[in-house]
Amino acid sequence: MEKYTLPKADLPKFIKEMIGKNRVYAPVENDNVTLFKEINTPSNINLDFINSKIPPKSLLFQQTETLFKFIPGTKGKIDPPDLDDKKTVIFGIRPCDAKSFAILDHAFTGDFNDPYFINHRKNTTLVGMSCTKPGINCFCTSFNDSPAQSKYLDILLTDIGDKYYVEVTNEKGKQLAKDLKKHMQPAKESDTEKKKEIEKKAIKQITRNQKTEGITEKLDKIFENPFWKEVANKCVSCGTCTYLCPTCHCFDIQDESTLTKGARVRVWDTCMNPEYTLHASKFNPRPARTNRVRNRIYHKYNYYPKNFDIIACVGCGRCIDLCPVNIDIIDVVTKAGEVKL
Repeated sequence: MEKYTLPKADLPKFIKEMIGKNRVYAPVENDNVTLFKEINTPSNINLDFINSKIPPKSLLFQQTETLFKFIPGTKGKIDPPDLDDKKTVIFGIRPCDAKSFAILDHAFTGDFNDPYFINHRKNTTLVGMSCTKPGINCFCTSFNDSPAQSKYLDILLTDIGDKYYVEVTNEKGKQLAKDLKKHMQPAKESDTEKKKEIEKKAIKQITRNQKTEGITEKLDKIFENPFWKEVANKCVSCGTCTYLCPTCHCFDIQDESTLTKGARVRVWDTCMNPEYTLHASKFNPRPARTNRVRNRIYHKYNYYPKNFDIIACVGCGRCIDLCPVNIDIIDVVTKAGEVKL
């Protein structure tokens, strides 16, 4: 790992260097909501935020994406879209959201490789910004992570006062940093110690903890427990928790056409929608909210750990902050682990 410092006054120059050779997405405030948008000037960036409302997963796993085009009435004549190979930087991404990409890798690569996601992932460099003031519902430490974790990032910046502590973690980060080194200086031991102090301070600010020890095995034993009906009684099936979750990846595929042209399009979907599992025969294996709420928890804490040895949650807290009926995934999972058999 390479370690540098970047004077805060030079951050705009640092970002301009990125914009010159890359498409850059960064946190931008719009009507008091922070979202990741493409920028063409550093002045648009807002770094005074806890996390974006919509996770930056939408830049790799897009909300709407054309898979291929076709001409109606012709047999097998399709026109695959040109995969966009432009180098992209996501600047200011939080460590928890960067981890979500590593979790999504398991879903989109393996037995079947999704060329669209893989192409976005290959051409995207993640330049993260450590959390120094985590939100009230942040709980990344429940998964042995940290608000200043560099593991899933190519470059991580941490605010250490009048400068940023810069960690370049891998080859992709080094390639980007080649053109940025003129703005940086090698880090001193005192800079490293300052980063560690700030990280420890941020960790102490995370007061909520989700108990996950043994949860995968416990869920195997309480599938039919009345506990799930109690949880689901509050749910209104709006899907906010899944649409705003950085690791949820349900999608639907639709064919849209006119008389002369058409396209197969992938769009985000949610397993909280009662129609999500509706068969053509009209049979629905998850007809009730109880089934759907339970499935969401099992997918993250049972199915995903069994298949990929990792919990599909990063502790960002979005689903807690934005649930209209205050369902709290920290409490749900913790209480599930405490259900009496």
